[in-house]
Amino acid sequence: MSNETATPTASPLTAQGTQQPVMVKRIGKTTYRVKLHFSETSKETMTDKIKRLILNDCAKEFEQSEKIS
Repeated sequence: MSNETATPTASPLTAQGTQQPVMVKRIGKTTYRVKLHFSETSKETMTDKIKRLILNDCAKEFEQSEKIS
């Protein structure tokens, strides 16, 4: 696997002269290359987003446990 550089796109990260961060993960015989993009217009911090995702997941689990009971 080679270290390819990202081609410039219209994303805010490359527009500022920096490359998009790239994550590479191999699962079995498949290699996944994911370019990260962060919105400059988002009103939610990463912490807020993680809290929201956890709360939503807990609410779904609670609803499912109530249906079983």
